[in-house]
Amino acid sequence: MKKLKKYLALLGMGVLGMSVLAGCGDSGVTGELGDSGDLNPGSSETITFGTNAEFPPFEFVTSEGVIDDFDGIDMKIAKQIGDDNGMTAKIENMEFDSLLIALENGQVDAVIAGMSITDERKDAVDFSTAYYKATQVMIVREDSDISKASDMEGKSIAVIQGYTGEECVKEMGYEYEAFKKGTETILELVNGKCDVVVIDSATAQKYVNDNEGLKIVEDPSAFESEEYGIAVKKGNTELLDKINASVQKMLDDGTISTWAAEYSDADSEESSDDAAGESSEEDTESSDADASNDEAAE
Repeated sequence: MKKLKKYLALLGMGVLGMSVLAGCGDSGVTGELGDSGDLNPGSSETITFGTNAEFPPFEFVTSEGVIDDFDGIDMKIAKQIGDDNGMTAKIENMEFDSLLIALENGQVDAVIAGMSITDERKDAVDFSTAYYKATQVMIVREDSDISKASDMEGKSIAVIQGYTGEECVKEMGYEYEAFKKGTETILELVNGKCDVVVIDSATAQKYVNDNEGLKIVEDPSAFESEEYGIAVKKGNTELLDKINASVQKMLDDGTISTWAAEYSDADSEESSDDAAGESSEEDTESSDADASNDEAAE
């Protein structure tokens, strides 16, 4: 009986020890521990970026992406940051409004999502060196009478929830409807359910290229330029320094400018190919119609 009690006690201690080890191993941190028990700098195998892949040409989903199924200027930057630091870049895609919450909760290491550097956001997170400058513009239908920001008064305005465009319209005092995806706002506009979409300039150009019958209206007096940065948790200077070093290198050697031009050119070529395809289809239909008429005449 004593031997049985002793065996059960040892078994219980073993289970307890395994539970403690399992609890320690569930920290979500990848890396090697040094002699002091601290994580060795640079030993982490992955760096996880949070994004909202609804913001072309900066981040979007495609069949053959830069990182898994994710492509765009920001994805190129994220991958290069990982490469520069001997880490594999990983992407967590989520709604834009959830990104900084995920960063605070430790679900992601950094956020790269065409995110504008604002004073309000700087109170909550630390930003990298700015890597891109943009401004807000208006997308309208080609027959629209909106030619400046003040013309939006009394109009049906669509914005993306949490984006700078929403803040701008809110500050102007206009009523608006916020959507979770940029594609949703454009669909509203194309279908005549709203009059104008307020969004970042680079993304606006992508949507106009992809959707016939739309145009961009600029108003520099109403919309100030803004800068995009990569967000990290407040006080995470070690990671911020690594990101800044990589970003600065890409700015200095013109890498980011080259990528921005490449994605812009790709959009233009895609639009041209679409137009050529439509023209070819029309020519084919016209030829078929002529052939049918000839046969009818015979």
